[in-house]
Amino acid sequence: MRAKGDTRVSVVLPARNEEVTVGAIVSTIREHLMDRVALVDELIVVDSRSTDRTAQVARAAGAEVVSQDAMTRGLPRLTGKGDALWAGLAAAEGDVVAFIDADLREFRPHFVTGLIGPLLTDPSVDFVKGFYHRPLVGASSVEADGGGRVTELMARPLLNLFWPELAGFVQPLAGEYAGRREVLEQVPFVSGYGVETAMLIDLLELVGLDALAQVDLGERKHRHQDTAALGRMSAQIMHTAWSRLQRRGWASPGTMPATMLTQFRRGGSDALPNLDREIVVSDVSVDERPPLAQLRHRVPRRRVAA
Repeated sequence: MRAKGDTRVSVVLPARNEEVTVGAIVSTIREHLMDRVALVDELIVVDSRSTDRTAQVARAAGAEVVSQDAMTRGLPRLTGKGDALWAGLAAAEGDVVAFIDADLREFRPHFVTGLIGPLLTDPSVDFVKGFYHRPLVGASSVEADGGGRVTELMARPLLNLFWPELAGFVQPLAGEYAGRREVLEQVPFVSGYGVETAMLIDLLELVGLDALAQVDLGERKHRHQDTAALGRMSAQIMHTAWSRLQRRGWASPGTMPATMLTQFRRGGSDALPNLDREIVVSDVSVDERPPLAQLRHRVPRRRVAA
């Protein structure tokens, strides 16, 4: 609080069908960081086209709820987490903006204070990434650090190969991070699951490694996705990395990788004869919003509730 001074702090939660967890997160932030002490000035939940009661639960718990579509009205329609984050940044008014995933369980306020602390106390820091232990809870056992499978199997080797300066980040795909508004507004936001990868690479080029920090947040408990979903996530991250390699001249500028991912699902109503699997084809292409600074004049100033 002493370091905060006149700095305004916003916390943004992108949320799609997270009615089970979003209320507890919002309530914790409001109770500990807004009512007890006035550290957080603004708490926003971006409703990313939810079909459940995410918006109602978040609003009842004390958040301001904005619609992803309302914040991007008049712009090309994009899907995915990255676009919800972009909409949240557009809606927020703080000098420092922290992003928190809305599916966290057993959430505690140090997730927020840990992220914004370096930004309030060290003027040389422009962006802070969280890291943590991620237990993988199975049917009969718990693997203490079994979470982060996409990180360990794909993202970390990829970053080490082409952006070794980022090799020191423990959780490059972490969904908890914070930055200075004037910096975040200068980078594009990839629409899908490549948003965290793109942000790290783009910020490295924009402000340099010395302006990037990471903080230990302890342990993160959340919902895990199945292997097929992780495959689609990995494909989007690979597409994101390819676009950054092209910008550096390390990949052919006239060539784009295929955007359709073929996977096999056991059984199913459309299982192929003699295969006992059905073919599932997914579009894993990614798009991106240009830096918010370029489109600020087209973003509504008055936020529209979901």
